[in-house]
Amino acid sequence: MRAMIIPKFGGPEVFEERDVDRPRPSPGELLVRVVCSGTNPVDAKLRANGTWAHLTPPVVLGYDVSGVVDAVGTGVSTVQVGDEVYYTPEMIGNPLGSYAEYNVVQACIVARKPRNLTHEQAAAVPLAGGTAWEAIVRRLAVRPGESVLIHGGAGGVGSFAVQIAKATGARVLATASTKNQDVLRRLGTDVPMDYTKDDITEMALRETGGIGVDAVFATVGGEVIAKSVAATKPFGRLACILTPAGTLDSIAFKNLTLFGIFLTREAQRLRDMARLIEQGGLHPLIDEVLPLEQVRTAHERLDSGHGTGKIVLRVGAN
Repeated sequence: MRAMIIPKFGGPEVFEERDVDRPRPSPGELLVRVVCSGTNPVDAKLRANGTWAHLTPPVVLGYDVSGVVDAVGTGVSTVQVGDEVYYTPEMIGNPLGSYAEYNVVQACIVARKPRNLTHEQAAAVPLAGGTAWEAIVRRLAVRPGESVLIHGGAGGVGSFAVQIAKATGARVLATASTKNQDVLRRLGTDVPMDYTKDDITEMALRETGGIGVDAVFATVGGEVIAKSVAATKPFGRLACILTPAGTLDSIAFKNLTLFGIFLTREAQRLRDMARLIEQGGLHPLIDEVLPLEQVRTAHERLDSGHGTGKIVLRVGAN
């Protein structure tokens, strides 16, 4: 099968197209013909140096799949050959990701593709959407009428977080650059904020009558979480997907709860998201769709750190 591999860690130029053996499903596994693969910032980090994830080149990266079940291992009864599915492959210690024509995956982490999405759209959902769902619905447990501050609301994870928070009935404050303010509004943000111009803490306090937001979700790193403590009400909740920097001393003083999020793989979360997607309450924000052989271009964009939505790779035919 055709695959884009990295023979060594490095920059976007390390990708090579190779013909590799097609994997076979073991008991409890599926062989999926990949139609589209999403790309994520973590892909670029693994390409640069994936030793932290127990990867040793050569490696096939890629952790978002929308495709068609091609073969079923023994003991699998939840799906059958020909079903359209979507999922995020395991990352840690997995050298065979989705930048390839076929992918082997445990059936227990796969769900049926939302009926109203194309493969291009569905491939943009599992990892970024799942991370946002885990943060907003499960960890922060956002409730109707609460206020939520989302940092990086126009990005891959943030764009899902804004929509999911709105679907819960929350009032959403979200940050983005100047050029992405309209994106925030289209996603349903109640209070768009420009992090290049606005004092985010001051705005959040003003918009909440001085008491602070109920919850904060940071999709970006640096001192964002530390700076958000002042904008969070006592007994509030914060969540982040990158290790926070800066002083967090006042978290204890204000009785705040801080969640770190690294996505585990499961089918139920995907099924829950699919229901909201099919109801029209959640849709992926896609920046661009590129053919698989242009994965280097996709990673150059990932390295820039300033994309809007997701870059999706078209791998095979429907």
